[in-house]
Amino acid sequence: MINKAINGFKTTWKGLSLTIRHLFASNAKRQVISVTDDNYFKRLEGTNTIQYPHQKLPVPEVGRYQLDVEIDDCIVCDLCAKICPVDCITIDSIKATELIGNTSDGSPKRIYAAKFDIDMAKCMYCGLCTIVCPTECIVMTNQYDRTVFELKDLNYEFSDMTPEVAAEKRQLLENQLAERQAAKLAAMNKKEGGA
Repeated sequence: MINKAINGFKTTWKGLSLTIRHLFASNAKRQVISVTDDNYFKRLEGTNTIQYPHQKLPVPEVGRYQLDVEIDDCIVCDLCAKICPVDCITIDSIKATELIGNTSDGSPKRIYAAKFDIDMAKCMYCGLCTIVCPTECIVMTNQYDRTVFELKDLNYEFSDMTPEVAAEKRQLLENQLAERQAAKLAAMNKKEGGA
C-alpha cells in the first residue's frame, strides 16, 4: 500500500515538473520558415506559437483547404456531385436549347448551372471532386481560414443564375421539346397517311 502511494507521488511529481519546465522554457516566438526546410515539422525548442494573424505558416502546395469553382469553365457534368462521399455538392442543371459557349480549354457548354452549391460544413476535404472534373474548374485553394459564426454561412453558392432566369431557361427548353414532339408526331402521321 505504501509502495503504491510513493509511486503515485513520484509520477505526479514527474508530470508536474515537466509541466513547470515547459511553462518557463517556452517564451520565444516561432519563426516562420519554408515548408521545404528540414526543420519544418520538427519540434522547435522554446517556442510557443506563431503570432496569428500577423504571422502565418506557409501552406504546403499539396494542401487541401477550401474548394473554389470557376463557374465559367464548368460544363455541369455532375461528376463532382456524384463522386462526393458526403454529398456536400448540390447541382441543379438546365439543358440549353443551343450552344452556350466554350470553356477556357475549348470544351463546349450545353448545360446551364442553375444551382451549384458546396456545403463546406459537410466537406471532408478528400479532393475527389477536383480529380474527376474534366475541365478542372473545381480546385482546392490555399485558403484555410474561413471562420464564420453561423453554420449556414459555410454553404457557398457559385452559380450566378437568378431563379427568374432559371425559370425562363426551363420554359425555353420545354417549348423546344414540345415543338420537337409535335414535329415528330406530324412526321409519323404523314408517314402513316402516305403509306
